[in-house]
Amino acid sequence: MTCSPRFRIALVLALTVFSFASLSAAQTLEHRPAPKPNEPTEAQSPVLPVLPKGTSLQVETSRHYPMKAGEAIEARLLHPIFCRGDLAVPANTPLRGRVVSLGPDTKTRWHGRLRGDFTPFHTVQVQFEEMMLPSGPLVISTTVADNGAPVLRLSAPGALPKQSLLSRQWTRAKSNLHDRVEYITAPGKADRALQLLYHQLPYHPERIDAQTAWSFELTAPLDLPNVPTVAVAADPTPPPPVSGKSEIWSVHATLSRDLTSATARQGDPVEALVVEPVFDRDRNLVVPQGSKLIGRVSAAKAARSLGRNGKLRFNFQQVQFPEGFNQPVQGSLAGAATEKTQNLSLDAEGTITPRNKASAIGPILLTLLAGRALDEDGNLTLQTGVASNSFGLIGRIVGMAAGNRNFAAGLGYYAAGLSFYDNFLQPGRDVVFPHDTRIEIETTPLRAPVLTPGAQ
Repeated sequence: MTCSPRFRIALVLALTVFSFASLSAAQTLEHRPAPKPNEPTEAQSPVLPVLPKGTSLQVETSRHYPMKAGEAIEARLLHPIFCRGDLAVPANTPLRGRVVSLGPDTKTRWHGRLRGDFTPFHTVQVQFEEMMLPSGPLVISTTVADNGAPVLRLSAPGALPKQSLLSRQWTRAKSNLHDRVEYITAPGKADRALQLLYHQLPYHPERIDAQTAWSFELTAPLDLPNVPTVAVAADPTPPPPVSGKSEIWSVHATLSRDLTSATARQGDPVEALVVEPVFDRDRNLVVPQGSKLIGRVSAAKAARSLGRNGKLRFNFQQVQFPEGFNQPVQGSLAGAATEKTQNLSLDAEGTITPRNKASAIGPILLTLLAGRALDEDGNLTLQTGVASNSFGLIGRIVGMAAGNRNFAAGLGYYAAGLSFYDNFLQPGRDVVFPHDTRIEIETTPLRAPVLTPGAQ
């Protein structure tokens, strides 16, 4: 029997449909959910913070320590440490270290010997070896710190009205008087009185004073195990924008190199490393940690003879972001942490100068007391004791025991001469900002890009 062409075509189509149906029946009917686009295929461990080599740390002691090699000391972290924009180590974290060695302090020794103090003064070198985290002590590798000194925290005052020369001198005199009164009345006056008595002796023990601060750097990367980073957020209720005024960023940074009025010249470059992320009033990241502030010295004058102090002023014109692009800014110094012994002041324009402590009261008073020994109408022992004001307690005892008016007067005039030199004749003091000095800059952006946290 012969099949027609139409019948053969229909038969082929039927066999084809039957074959596809069989293959479909052989496949599983289990539902396979589509993978989520952001779902990780493997378990991911959290990224722990790593502080890079060269990270700067500033610490401060909270009590006195004997000045001797091998002495164990403990200090607290002055400023928080950030890693990739997140808080890694909070402020006040304890650190433990030890006194590595003692070195001669030649300048202080000669200053003391001329005044009857023969204590062999030393400078101290300290190395910190442990960071006390909540998870336990963590061994750290750091440089040796030899710049320990009590810290003075400067802050720029508001704009002051112009004053005449007489008004400025009167303001300075009131400030000096306030400092002297505070020295007597502030807390800790018993300890200050004891130290004052010690310095009247020809020899006295040395110590590392409380609130002595050191700056040092990590010499190797530091892993922070089991210390999750804490994301930094801006104020949840930022202040509303002020119409007609530009937004001001407060940037915390450390100087990248030494800066001093003794060698600085107008136009010299200045660089600082941003150590804390900065957010704007809308809680957007505007200056990431690790950015560089680029500026120049705008005024500098070295110290000169006759007690004329130096001065220094610098500002910043640019921010270099880690991503490689720059942004113009207008930034001036709003605060700094410096050695207390420098006794610096910061004005509203950002100019740093040592405070002028010169006073004619000391030399005049010592001269009058020295002259009392030459009066013939008084008690010899009392007058020689009042006049013998040099070489501390030993000079007073020797002047009284000698019973010689001329000798006692000579001791008194020697003390008056030293006071006159200290107040008027000795060279002035320079402004010194060592490497890693902590500064605060108030910047006004000329154009403000917004960065995402992931951009760091």
